[in-house]
Formats: sequence, C-alpha cells, structure tokens
Amino acid sequence: MSAPPRTRPRLSATFTPDVMSEIRRAAATGIYDIRGAGAKRKLPHFDDLLFLGASISRYPLEGYRERCDTQVVLGARHASKPIVLKTPVTIAGMSFGSLSAQAKEALGRGATLAGTSTTTGDGGMTAEERGHSQTLVYQYLPSRYGMNPDDLRRADAIEIVIGQGAKPGGGGMLLGQKINERVAGMRCLPPGIDQRSACRHPDWTGPDDLEIKIEELREITDWEKPIYVKVGASRPYYDTALAAKSGADVVVLDGMQGGTAATQDVFIENVGIPILAAIRPAVQALQDLGLHRTVQLVVSGGIRSGADVAKALALGADAVAIGTAALIALGDNDPALEAEYEALGTTAGAYDDWHEGNDPAGITTQRPELASRLDPVLGGRRLANYLAVMTLEAQTIARACGKSHLHNLEPEDLVALTIEAAAMAGVPLAGTSWVPGKGAGAAGF
Repeated sequence: MSAPPRTRPRLSATFTPDVMSEIRRAAATGIYDIRGAGAKRKLPHFDDLLFLGASISRYPLEGYRERCDTQVVLGARHASKPIVLKTPVTIAGMSFGSLSAQAKEALGRGATLAGTSTTTGDGGMTAEERGHSQTLVYQYLPSRYGMNPDDLRRADAIEIVIGQGAKPGGGGMLLGQKINERVAGMRCLPPGIDQRSACRHPDWTGPDDLEIKIEELREITDWEKPIYVKVGASRPYYDTALAAKSGADVVVLDGMQGGTAATQDVFIENVGIPILAAIRPAVQALQDLGLHRTVQLVVSGGIRSGADVAKALALGADAVAIGTAALIALGDNDPALEAEYEALGTTAGAYDDWHEGNDPAGITTQRPELASRLDPVLGGRRLANYLAVMTLEAQTIARACGKSHLHNLEPEDLVALTIEAAAMAGVPLAGTSWVPGKGAGAAGF
C-alpha cells in the first residue's frame, strides 16, 4: 500500500526566511545589523498614484511647440541671493567619508551640467566638490564635523539637518575603515576609529533655539544665503510648521525610502513614514501659515523618475532631492560588477554594505584602488543625462495635463490606485470622487 500524500509544507507569513535568517545572525553574533541604503519593505509610494491626462474637459499642450517651464527659485523669503535652478531635481546631502572624493566631484559636475544644486553632507566641504559645483548647499549637522564659518560663506545655501528619513531621531555612522587621514583631518577625528554622529544638535532643545541658530547663520553669511531646515518624515505637519515659523527659507522633508550610508537595519525598516504620507500634511502646514510657495518645500525619499518628480510637485512640493538614484546613475550596483559583488557575499541590485568601504564601483569607499575606478568626468555626464531625462519626463506629464510649468501641477491632476494611497495623498480613489476621510463619493467622476 502506497503512503498517503503529504501535505505541502507551508512557510510562515510571520517567520519568513528573511526573518529567520536575521534571528540566526543575531544569535550567532550578539550585535545588531548595520547597513546602508533605504527601506526594502514594500511601502505606499508614488507608483500608487496616476495622472489624469487631458482630453475634452482639459486641454493638453503640444510638446514640440508649447513651453513647459521647469525653473525653480529657492530661498527668496529672506536671502538676498536666492538659488535659481533650471530643474526642480536636486542632489541630496551625502558626505565625503561615506562617498569617495571622486564620487563627490562627479555629483558636483553632474549637477552643474544639469543646472541644479548638490549638497555636501556630514564632514565638511571638499575642494573638488566646491570647485565643480556651480550651486552647492552646505549641510550644518549635529556632529559639526568639518564645520567652519569660511565654508559657510563659500556655500550658496545652508541646510540645517535636524533629521534624515532613513533614521529620524538617530545619528549617522562612519566605520573606522573609511576614516582615512584626509577624512579624519576634515572631521578632527583620529584615523581608523569608528565615528557615530549625534542624534540632535548640542546647542538647542526646541524651535526657539532653532530660530536663534538660523539668525546666527544669517548674520555669519550677511543674510545672503538661503537657510534650509531638513527633517526626517515622522510628524511632518508640526515639524514643517515649526521650521517655517523659526525662519527657514526652505524645508527639506525626507521620507523613509531615502537611503543612508549606515545605520541599524531595524531603524531603516521601522522608524519614520513614507514620503507619500508626508507631503500632504507638510503642505497643509505651510498653507495654514499662509507660507505655501513662500517657504519652499523640497521632498526626498525614493525619487526615481520624472513621474515621481511630477507627482511630488502635484502634491505641493517645490522641488525634490535624489540620493540613491544619483549613486545608481554614477554606477552603483552595476550588473557589470556582478562577480565582485558575489565575492562580497551579495549581488548587484542588493548591495548595501556601503559602510564597509569595499564598493567595487568606487563610490562608497575610501580605498584608493577602488575609488580610482570612478571617472568623475564620465560619472558627471551620466548623472547629467539622468537628470535631463527626469526633467523631460516630468515635462511630458505636465504638458499632458495642460500645464505650462511643472509647478502648475496640482492634486486635482491625480487619482490613487489604493485606499491607502488615496488617504495619504488626499486624492480620490480612481473611478470615484471619494477621498478616504472626507466622506463618501460617487463613482464615475
């Protein structure tokens, strides 16, 4: 007699193979996992929104004959020298130390070719970055690494970093193997020793102190430079309102899909909120204060395409910032390097051990033999090409919606594919007029 058929084994939805692998790793090592990049769990994102192109009720623009402007001005609220950009796509702050000097130079070159800005990151300003960046934003972080008044004056804008989307409430990490003599000298640290940045600024405890700090930075720079305040997306309404009331010219809002050079995996995956959920309350805060478009809103966290740019702007942002996407444009996680990624125990597309300094693409490393692989001139051209494509894609969508400027896109141009996205973005569920939380609606509108 044959044996009865066995029930097919079932995997647990709670204890997945990834979860069990992490339990075994934690049990074997006794330390938490550190990695770079951003959240890898599936989260509501811009893919859950669609544009309503023009037909009869709306009039589209002809792409080859009618203009669709992309220029954005940042910082005109108080600064005597606001920033004027050709495209609303900017480069987010990524430090020298986390990135190689060649990568920082490539980011500056690419941003300059595209007519946009790049940002320093923790650890100060390198000569290569300043020399090849037409518009450079200087980050002022809790660590104060590399900070000096001369560089503040040499920058085109100053970004006070309160938090980052991948780790709001947490500080940065830079392991000793990436702190070479030059990085250590810029940060006033001993070479080869792990560094962990503070999670909050040492000289203020609330918005009153932030207002004093903004005033101090304005005095140091003769009221010329726009002052940004960057926050990780967690309580976007109140954080945006307090930053604006403290005197910021620009608020930078970073969602949890944004990358980081290194922090705890449990932080990346469980702290903060998606940028899709953060834009609407931040815009509402500025509208309630009568400051929407007067204080500019720059959003970041998983921006990948011109469609993402257009959707962020339609929800009320003035510009976006990209980080991970910019590194991919330079050559990060390139399948051409698959054999080397496999030798590191990973694969192209999944490599996130940026903190270890072994990046075969030469981007997130301080090892000279690896960093020299990245040609800053070629990398800059690749980044500029990518930024140009993103801008053209956003223009294509705006014209299809009948808009002559990217800033003319609005929530009425959007619908959502899921109830979650509709509630977060404050736009109707596709095929209905229903916005969750705003009452019932009828189908067909």
